[in-house]
Amino acid sequence: MPRALNAPGSSRWGPETVYERYFGLRERAFRKTPDPRYLYLGEAHEEALERLTFAVEEMELALLTGEVGSGKTLLSRALVDRLGARYEVGMLLNPRLTPTQFLRVVARELGVQAPKRHAADLHEQLHERLLALDAAGRAALLIVDEAHLIPQRATFEELRLLTNFQLDDRNLLAIVLIGQPELRERLSQRAYRPLTQRIGAQFHLEPLDEEQARAYVEHRLKVAGATRALFDAAALQRLHAASGGLPRVLNHLCTQALLEALARGAERVDEAVAVAAIGGPALAHGTAPAASAHDAPGMAAVGGPH
Repeated sequence: MPRALNAPGSSRWGPETVYERYFGLRERAFRKTPDPRYLYLGEAHEEALERLTFAVEEMELALLTGEVGSGKTLLSRALVDRLGARYEVGMLLNPRLTPTQFLRVVARELGVQAPKRHAADLHEQLHERLLALDAAGRAALLIVDEAHLIPQRATFEELRLLTNFQLDDRNLLAIVLIGQPELRERLSQRAYRPLTQRIGAQFHLEPLDEEQARAYVEHRLKVAGATRALFDAAALQRLHAASGGLPRVLNHLCTQALLEALARGAERVDEAVAVAAIGGPALAHGTAPAASAHDAPGMAAVGGPH
């Protein structure tokens, strides 16, 4: 039986060693960092990854949306891993920028040396850089995370203009926009139609349902080295209901539940441990909506207009 946190001699272990050794793990299973190894490719996430991969390989514009904590950033990291070294990847994590600032950051991320300060000069530098990459047999990918935070419509117009970098038979830049649901709502407005007509693939991540949440937790534990079940079915039901099916919240609750089990000297997380970890009275059982894709009005699906 695992040793309780206050067992004799346990104080000589560091916090991580206690946690991992107690549960027989190589590492912590529910960290908040976007490690692609931990991506659970359920039906929804697999379809999202396939759509994004298709759009990038076609050098198109793609859109990925979902609630906070639904796994969007982790999915983008998995996309980069899948694409491999052929792609020069630029990653914007904070797009709260003026249009010119946005272009300068894009240029720097895509390898432009000493980006200039005027939009026309930046466009010229970017064009030259993209042509050089193409001549070297490489492609360029721009990922804009938190795109719902872009403050000005003019910045979206700069994004549209970036899609104009092309040769006769191919585009020179693939773009993936990632954001919360309000991004999709914003882009559905008529003023953004010139941009949305160029979307080649899109996906909206829904929360995990109860069965998906169980498989998600089991997947992360397996990657972390677990050789036995650490959560029983009733515990997972409670944790799923409390998390609303959002992976980030589920990660946090699973960590708290394992720490609670550790403190109690329990071998696994049962329903009582889960309820204690949630921090309140027993919750009504519930199931979040199943993951699915949705097409917003005025936006192109896979293979739609450019």
